[in-house]
Amino acid sequence: MDKQMYTPATPASEGGVLSQNKVLRQTYTLLAATLLFSGLMAGVSMAMAVPPIMSMVSTIGAIVILMFVLPRFAEQAAGIGIVFLATGMLGFGLGPILNAYLSLPNGGAVVMTAMGGTGAIFMALSAYVLTTKKDFSFMGGFLMVGIMVVFGAIILSLFVNMPALSLAISGAMVLLMSGFILFDTSRIINGGETNYVMATVSLFINIFNLFTSLLHLLGIMSDD
Repeated sequence: MDKQMYTPATPASEGGVLSQNKVLRQTYTLLAATLLFSGLMAGVSMAMAVPPIMSMVSTIGAIVILMFVLPRFAEQAAGIGIVFLATGMLGFGLGPILNAYLSLPNGGAVVMTAMGGTGAIFMALSAYVLTTKKDFSFMGGFLMVGIMVVFGAIILSLFVNMPALSLAISGAMVLLMSGFILFDTSRIINGGETNYVMATVSLFINIFNLFTSLLHLLGIMSDD
């Protein structure tokens, strides 16, 4: 994600506003479709009871596709198919994680609460940006630093078994993904992102990470 200097928003021309509204509509339409498809693939994965290793394989595969393949096709119709492929793989990889939580005594409530919380946070933050038209581009540098700090903490957690560290990482990810939702939605509205395919991917990743972080956080807090 590009680091941007904050500059006051300037009045947009009528054509610019129409273009931004079109990108916004296309983004939310594709986002809804990919979320549904990802949920379907998660259900398939759960029904198949795929082993946990598939979660890592699918996630890594999706990241590789989004980082190295999608940018080459983002301006073409093929980009939409690639987005569905990657988001479907992320959903498929989520299946084993959901099965693990659902096998716990309070797992069903944890999963449903995480889903409801994710939806509520996304809708509330999106509605705020859409209503106020506020420019959150100034948050770019802060968010990137936060991601690097969390990434370092994740690496540390691989070698140190500290429940408090795991809790802190999940909490930080919830805050960071909330910030990214504000940032990315603001970029669409204010013309910083004009490609709805890339905008969809950014918001999808925010929602996906927000959900998994809430799931982990609620699981820890409920001793599951």
